[in-house]
Amino acid sequence: MVTRIAAAALLALGLAGCGTVPPSATLYGQQESFGEPTRTAILNTAFAFSSPANLNQQPADAALAVAQAEHLAVELAYGTRWRQFSPLVPAAFETARPEWRAALGIVPNAPPQQVINAMFQARRALQQDNLVDARTALSGPIFTQGGQATLARLAALPPLPQTNYATSSAEGELIRRDGGRRGR
Repeated sequence: MVTRIAAAALLALGLAGCGTVPPSATLYGQQESFGEPTRTAILNTAFAFSSPANLNQQPADAALAVAQAEHLAVELAYGTRWRQFSPLVPAAFETARPEWRAALGIVPNAPPQQVINAMFQARRALQQDNLVDARTALSGPIFTQGGQATLARLAALPPLPQTNYATSSAEGELIRRDGGRRGR
């Protein structure tokens, strides 16, 4: 019996090594919300990206929305909890990610978790009125324009129609899954 279990475990490990590991992008430990982070991200990004006016001159809120969008691009594609969402939703995020990254000067192939971490560092610094630390958080190699320019872009995001479509589609799927309830 023990030999069969050991053999099965070795086989599973061997098979696991054959495939690629899906990317991960977590918000746990980053957000100060009390709800489930992915659900909160869906609702917040749908509002935030529905109009440029919602984030205008609000770089801390924009940093949060971008971090959440990065998380959703991964979580909705690979997270098992969201399998009942239409496959069009993760596809919309894959289409939208280059849009928000280009708007902020983020390199196209940046690992999502690095973007999330930098955005949360910048957000925390901005909430403490610490512009030096905010610029530093946005000065790493994944930011092509440097911290000052990225911070300025966060404060004045242009319309992001593909991002708006992706985030509103995710909200629509969440409402559908919840039987029409829209609450947070």
